[in-house]
Amino acid sequence: MGRLVLVRREQAVKGGQPLAFLIGLVSALAIGILLLVLSGHDPMAVYERMFDSSVGSPRSWSITLNRAVPLGLAGLAVAVAGSMGLWNIGAEGQILAGAMMAAWMARIGEGWPSPLLITIMLLASILGGALLGLGPAVARAQIGVNEIITTLMLNEVALRLLQWLIHGPWKDPESKGFPLAPMLPGEARLPDLFERAHWGAVISLVVIALFGLVASRTAWGYELRVAGSSGETARYAGISLKRKIMTVLVLSGGIAGLAGGIELSGNADRIVEGISAGYGFAGIIVAALALMRPSGVAAVALLFGAVQVGGLSIQTMGVSSSVSTILQALILFGAIGAGVFSRYSLKRVQKEKQLSEESPSE
Repeated sequence: MGRLVLVRREQAVKGGQPLAFLIGLVSALAIGILLLVLSGHDPMAVYERMFDSSVGSPRSWSITLNRAVPLGLAGLAVAVAGSMGLWNIGAEGQILAGAMMAAWMARIGEGWPSPLLITIMLLASILGGALLGLGPAVARAQIGVNEIITTLMLNEVALRLLQWLIHGPWKDPESKGFPLAPMLPGEARLPDLFERAHWGAVISLVVIALFGLVASRTAWGYELRVAGSSGETARYAGISLKRKIMTVLVLSGGIAGLAGGIELSGNADRIVEGISAGYGFAGIIVAALALMRPSGVAAVALLFGAVQVGGLSIQTMGVSSSVSTILQALILFGAIGAGVFSRYSLKRVQKEKQLSEESPSE
């Protein structure tokens, strides 16, 4: 009698990650059927509603695209840091920082031409996210402080700052006592693309594609991959790890900040505490499923956007919104599990062999 162990394959299964993603999706939907039946709902009717509301019409597609934009940029922000083996857990706070900077520019530039105001708002949002990423970058590069702790803690700082602004300096005097910021000027709105979709979808796709091109086709991208795979090799090649860490974490924060600026100018009438709606944390899932590759971020974000939009729509059928969250978690676990088996295989090891391998040589 032996035990099962994971053994690394000599070569990963071709197309393993897309296949793993598909397996994760199918597994999640299958388990979802069981959950819906146990809760007294018709699974086919629920899934049909989710499909129709997320991708069943041009209007549905437009809503899903709007949802996928911040997910894609947040996922890219996490993936950028992940390319060097770093974890940016602060995308949520960086999105808020970007939105705050964009809202500030909107207040200053009221009455400016729309193209100019929107451009300045988006550039300011990048700066806001980058500034929030600068502290963890310096701490990690100069004194080795774990970036997971610092980026995570700054989420709370960004949220409390936004609350202070909305309840204090930015409080709308016409809000009748409610803590609301003033409405954004009409010039601060991103133009429509189709139906309810706005040009933020195009901007985010260009950013994702541009970073993917830079990471795969330039010397900077090559150095980034080398630094991420082996610090010793990077030092031997003359690559400054401190500089790369600083660049990557600040860039990661800037990309997340852009998500906040687009979300504000594309989908919101005013800045509110829930402007991010958890996109920064969902971006971690998006990046993980995309294997920290920009090429997969857009596709994963689109799927998660569809799942979230569909999950919200089924509440009118009496189905809990938690079903959407459960489906996302099941997709993640299913895809990660299938991804493991695309690179490893299960083999049974005999007990005698185990004992001989574990016993010390005489």
